[in-house]
Amino acid sequence: MCGQSYTFDYQPGDGLPPYFPFCSQRCKTVDLGKWLDGEYRISISLPNSEIMTTEEKKILAQYLLAEGEVDEVIGNEEIDEGD
Repeated sequence: MCGQSYTFDYQPGDGLPPYFPFCSQRCKTVDLGKWLDGEYRISISLPNSEIMTTEEKKILAQYLLAEGEVDEVIGNEEIDEGD
């Protein structure tokens, strides 16, 4: 976020740095703010979505909406939220 170079040497059994993967609480908070403000978003198709049937895609979309994991579903298929 701030451009500062940040590295650490992870050893199995050691804990992660307190602000990992960021250098500070400030950078961690700035990044979260960008996600919450919509500056960052994931807007690509699901990996391997071509192997899912339309019905499977609808079920997954309904589940993600119901769980609050996504705010909206963008795609060609209509999603019936009433079921």
